Amino acid sequence: MRKSVVKILSVSSLLTVGVISASPAQAQQEPPYWASIDEPEARMRTGPSTEYPTMWIYRRERLPIKILARYKAWRKVEDPDGAQGWMHARLLSAKQTAIVLGEKGEAQPLRSHPQADAKVIWRVEPGVVGKITQCENGWCLLDVTGRRGYVDRDIIWGDEPLK
Repeated sequence: MRKSVVKILSVSSLLTVGVISASPAQAQQEPPYWASIDEPEARMRTGPSTEYPTMWIYRRERLPIKILARYKAWRKVEDPDGAQGWMHARLLSAKQTAIVLGEKGEAQPLRSHPQADAKVIWRVEPGVVGKITQCENGWCLLDVTGRRGYVDRDIIWGDEPLK
């Protein structure tokens, strides 16, 4: 997969984060499950503490993240490019989002109904992130800043069935 996520490599940045527990909804859900980044800047670390070095700095709010494990207030996560590391739960939201896949310049159709022959009402570029709902029969309703349409589940990352 091509790199669809903007990441900034940081050799040994440390961030002091107060210990804030996860929301009740996040605390009760068992991995694996989907979430999204809920801050304008979020650090992925090599381990579950601010004492571990930063691997990546994400500057992409609402980016979908797969939660793989929990340790206290930390979540082991995977990003759309397959990078894995640890993020503090306060940086994440239970809101499920998805990122559009594909090659640059190949806009993907959003359709009026969850059918391959339905009218194309919008087109979205690879890398666009939107909120997803109503996923069934291979289609998801994708909302990109108020513009909604159905997208084929095969062209997004953030909704394949887990567990």
